[in-house]
Parts: sequence; structure tokens; C-alpha cells
Amino acid sequence: MNPSQFPPRFSPERALELGRQTLGIEAAAVAALQKRLNGDFARAVELILTSRGRLIVSGMGKSGHIARKIAATMASTGTPAYFVHPGEASHGDLGMITRNDVLIAISHSGESEEILRIVPAIKRQGARLIAMTGVTTSTLAREADIHLDAGVAQEACPHNLAPTASTTAALALGDALAVALLDARGFGPEDFARSHPGGSLGRRLLTHVRDVMRDSSRVPVVSPDTSIAEAVVAMSRGGLGLLAICDTGGSVIGIFTDGDLRRAFEKHVDLQNGLIGAIMHPAPHTIGPDRLAVEAVEMMERLRINGLLVVDAERHLIGALNMHDLFNAKVI
Repeated sequence: MNPSQFPPRFSPERALELGRQTLGIEAAAVAALQKRLNGDFARAVELILTSRGRLIVSGMGKSGHIARKIAATMASTGTPAYFVHPGEASHGDLGMITRNDVLIAISHSGESEEILRIVPAIKRQGARLIAMTGVTTSTLAREADIHLDAGVAQEACPHNLAPTASTTAALALGDALAVALLDARGFGPEDFARSHPGGSLGRRLLTHVRDVMRDSSRVPVVSPDTSIAEAVVAMSRGGLGLLAICDTGGSVIGIFTDGDLRRAFEKHVDLQNGLIGAIMHPAPHTIGPDRLAVEAVEMMERLRINGLLVVDAERHLIGALNMHDLFNAKVI
């Protein structure tokens, strides 16, 4: 863009100054919340945790956007939750709320007309109300079963008007609730992955070695008394870049890789007459089929190897995998 096309008030220095000022104000607002957190927060966590229904989150305007995000975070971390628009609630959506539910109502002023309009109906149904407001003396704060103070000293907006620090504070307080609930429920990485099966996180956390490996029928296997030349041909046909050496009982006793072959050339090993058992890696690193695929990645990166043999408890060969298999499975 031509500099002459910039708005006349634009100044790069001023933009940078305001950006830093905004981050400072919002960081201070969240830090102040930490100091004010009290027993009401723990009571709110307990109320949601012991509820026999679901968690409903509601808010109007910018608070509504924050409410949607909090509901989504709750749902993905083990607390069944959904967003209800307060305006729509007055026109039929209140039927989505039961006496067993808990409602978190978010309003910076605590005087949002749309929210206050549904409070009597919520109370009449027997649902419990947690208010998240910036004014502790507001109508919504007084009517709530539990009030969470999300007040801020000032908005980041230069005119102290646009919801900025206040929405950041409300979002952070919602995240704090979600994390406390997650911990209380014992919600772990595998639970999280189950609610995100379509993403990379789900693939990483739910994919096991058995899902990625090539089974034993596709892994080249030779005995230790096989000639190096024959073993190299078998390895080449396997396309894995490695070869398993097994005893007569089928247990893995060694491994030979492309890297080992290069080193054998450098040492002028007699490839035609030598035996693979003489130059194999004895007692190689292996992994079990029920281990997570990400554990295989970690092991290979730590040991600086490109493949692993997969064995059972008796070290019988089950399969093998290499970095290409893990890349193809989108584990890495």
C-alpha cells in the first residue's frame, strides 16, 4: 500500500505503543483476578461437578462470544456444556434447560436485560445460577446462587468503552473453571483425544504401534548363519531399511540396517562369505505393539535410529515400523 493511502492519524509508533499498552492492561486484569479468587470459585466448581444435568453458558453481545468459547472448552474437557442465547431463551429455548442443570450467566455490567429476563424462569425451574459479572452489587450478582467477580480496573480501549480487558478476564475465569473441573474429574490426555478424534492431537494420542506397524509377514527375517550377501538381498526386498535376525524359536536376537551396510562397506567386510550374525546389532532396541506411536517416535529420536522391531513379551517378532510409517500415519 502507498504510504499516502494510510489514514491520516496512523502512526506506526502509536500503533506499537497502543498494542503494548493493551497487552499490559489485559495482563494486569487477569493477574488481579488471581488475587481475588476465593471460596466462591471452589463452590462453583463443586456445584458444576455434582450437578446431575448439564452446564449451560449464556451471555449477550461480546459476553455471548465469550460464553460460546467457555461452553466449547468445557465440552472438550469432560464437562457436558452448551451455549444458550439469552434472547432466544425468552422465545422457547428455555425448554433446553432443566432443573438439574447449572447456568453460568456472563454480563460485565450484571444488568443485561436479556439475561435478567430469564433469571426468574431459571429459578422457577430449579436450575442453579452462577453469575460472572464485573459489578459485585449488580442485579445479576445479587440473584445468583454463586457470584464470580470478573471485574477489571479499566478496559484496554483508549475510551474505556469497548469490551476488551473485561472479556479477556471473563474468558480467563472460564478457563480457570474448566481446568479445575478437568482435574477434579481425572480427565486425562486419552479422554481429551477421544473428544478430538479428527485432529492431529487425536491421532497422536490414540494411535498405537500396532496401528502403524507392518506385520511380521512384511518384515524381512533371516537366521544368524545367513550369509551377508543373502541378508542384504532380503533387506532390499523388504523396503524397510532394516532386517530382523531371529533364532530358531522366532525370538529376535539382532537387527541389521542400511546404516550397518554402509559401515560394513567402509570396513571392507567380506560381504560374500561373511555371516550376518557376525556384524548384526545384538539385543536391539524394540517396542511392544500396545505402546503409543508417539512413544516410538520419542525412542527413535532419542536413540537416533530410523526403525524399530515390534516384539511381544517373549521377544517374538510381531512387526516393524520406521519413520516413514509414522509420517504416513500423521503421528509426526
